[in-house]
Amino acid sequence: MKRLALGVAVVVALAACAPSVSTGSSVPVGSSVGGDTTVTAAESMANTALPAPLPAPLPAPESGTLGVEPEGFTTATVEITQADGTMCDVCLWLADTAEERGRGLMGVTNLGTAAGMAFVFERPTSGSFYMFQTVTPLSIGWFAPGGALVSMADMAPCESDVRSQCDRFPAGAEFDLAIEVFQGDLAAVGIEPGSSARLIKGTEAEACPAASTL
Repeated sequence: MKRLALGVAVVVALAACAPSVSTGSSVPVGSSVGGDTTVTAAESMANTALPAPLPAPLPAPESGTLGVEPEGFTTATVEITQADGTMCDVCLWLADTAEERGRGLMGVTNLGTAAGMAFVFERPTSGSFYMFQTVTPLSIGWFAPGGALVSMADMAPCESDVRSQCDRFPAGAEFDLAIEVFQGDLAAVGIEPGSSARLIKGTEAEACPAASTL
């Protein structure tokens, strides 16, 4: 079985985890809503009421800056296994509480040293995601309990100031892990049809490792 250690920078991710076979097709969107709950490009509202009003969007980056990075999150490593058995360890921002999932990548324009964000749920959910106050186009992959890829989608920012008017993106089945990356980068981190993913316990840290071994 092949195993690759994925660098934390997106540039390294592109080199280390290219898909084994190019599908040549667009990323499929989940075809149905598994329930009447909704998450932002963030939070699953599974079996709960909507939370308090979401925080105001982060300010747009000033000209000449590196952009807005996620703040207040730790990181963790997710092991992604491609259909051909290639395994990649991917460092991601970790959103594993309701507050963190509710904030997600809102206002973010620069992922920093992580390849994306992992949304981890305490129990399986069928909630949808939406892009309220999220300014950067994203791609998402949902994973069922046990790790199998459920579905993928590309998500465009919502231009409305009213969250109820934002498009919903359902997984189409229950999931307990979702991974978001900048749009078009799912294959770069090894997420493709037939992939699976699992959070590696004990890897939570303040930041991603400074370097990786390929």
